[in-house]
Amino acid sequence: MNPLRILLVDDDEVDRLSVKRLFRQAGIDAEIRECAERSAALAAARSEAFDCILLDYHLPGTDGVELLRELHNSGVSLPVVALTGQGDEEVAVALMKAGAADYMNKNALSAERLERSLRYAVALHRAEEERRQLLEREHQARLEAQAANRAKDEFLATLSHELRTPLNAIMGWSKLLASGHLDEATTKRAIAIIDRNTRLQAQLIEDLLDISRIVTGKLRLEFRAVALRNILEAVLDAVRPTADARHVAIDDDHRDCNEAILCDPARLQQVLWNLLSNAIKFTPEGGRVSLSAARDNGTIVVTVRDTGSGIDPEFLPHVFDRFRQQDTATTRRHGGLGLGLSIVRHLVELHGGTVAAASDGLGKGATFTLTLPVAPARTNDIVMLQSQEEDGLTGLPSLAGVRVLVVDNEPDACALIAALLERLGAEVSTAGSAAEALESIRRSRPDVLLSDIAMPGEDGYDLIRQVRALDDPQMGPLPAAALTAFANASDRARTLLAGYQAHLPKPVEAAELGAVVAALAGRTVKSVR
Repeated sequence: MNPLRILLVDDDEVDRLSVKRLFRQAGIDAEIRECAERSAALAAARSEAFDCILLDYHLPGTDGVELLRELHNSGVSLPVVALTGQGDEEVAVALMKAGAADYMNKNALSAERLERSLRYAVALHRAEEERRQLLEREHQARLEAQAANRAKDEFLATLSHELRTPLNAIMGWSKLLASGHLDEATTKRAIAIIDRNTRLQAQLIEDLLDISRIVTGKLRLEFRAVALRNILEAVLDAVRPTADARHVAIDDDHRDCNEAILCDPARLQQVLWNLLSNAIKFTPEGGRVSLSAARDNGTIVVTVRDTGSGIDPEFLPHVFDRFRQQDTATTRRHGGLGLGLSIVRHLVELHGGTVAAASDGLGKGATFTLTLPVAPARTNDIVMLQSQEEDGLTGLPSLAGVRVLVVDNEPDACALIAALLERLGAEVSTAGSAAEALESIRRSRPDVLLSDIAMPGEDGYDLIRQVRALDDPQMGPLPAAALTAFANASDRARTLLAGYQAHLPKPVEAAELGAVVAALAGRTVKSVR
């Protein structure tokens, strides 16, 4: 055990010697620092670490009460035991009120009394210090909880707004279309608006799901060696229409970047699309956005720079935080949930890279720098990404003669899936419940079953268990896919373990739906673009 460090403040040398002798008699292991006057005592207490102060009441030019006040005002928090040659009760009360932990009369001082007083003072101080720290931690936790609660309320308000805004456009234009009073040009415009807002809402939901996967540690990547130039060009093709509509010029300097990187192509496209979309969104009409990529030793550095609204220096350290937005006012010019850049950072880190933001301030644009490791890949291992046709169905095999049973308690969902599959030639029948689906299967076994999971009464899991019980050993199991809004990795695992051969998360892309049904029906997919 380390010796006690004691600051002994007494102007009488004889009294100091007496106190030190009592320490030895009591067997107290202590290092004693002696001071004979006020200024030396204050300097020592402020600059050195002590376990306790032994303070004489009478000092040249001051007294113990005044020195206690000065110590407190200086921020010194140490237990103090007062010593005095007088037995005056009034002095004792004054010392205790000023902050002394104990009071001892020099004339009645003994080794036992000294040891007991020191032990009490140190224990009391430690208890008070622990209580103070506990209160500080509790106060800090309360402030953090209040801040988190405010952030949650702001996020929920923003979420409500961001989900309702596209929904309002979808519902409004849908009703106008249903009225049948729109001319051809307005009808095309209505369809384009509904499509754009549907994709916006789907993106918002996907961001929420991504954050959920990140928080629970369930976000998984599928790595392949991919030509970076391919990904950059695909992203540029995706954002150019938006930039053109906003009259924002895009400069790109990546033509000489022929490196391959080991990545999840879809997730890396998501990262770059997010950075470029943000740059375009926050750049005013007539502004410029630039994209560049170059090799730097063993890494690829991708830079997205804009001449837009810039980032406040105070907000810059928080730009990648979840649910944080620079402008949260109801009058803000730009929408969003404040999730995109948080997802970007996490995806980049999962790729073994880094992402950083820089800005000279509001109105001075922003620069985002993405650094990724180069993949040691052979040329014939590199995957070249293909652009997707507008309707997503070009290149899929014909489903002519394939009988598909679609099960969903939502008639609109059934109608949509039926319409997509019928375009590929499939013969589609629908059922609104598990019981209705089982009755249909008993009457005529389809070639493929597509079922929702969440349905009233019996759900998709109940359905597939009963379907598997009906399977004919000679014909083999009925090919089945779950088409569901439950999109987590655990949900996918559960559907496959239940008996489905495939898991399709909603909203489903037409190409993916067609390819899965074709595969389940045994049709060869020659080329999926």
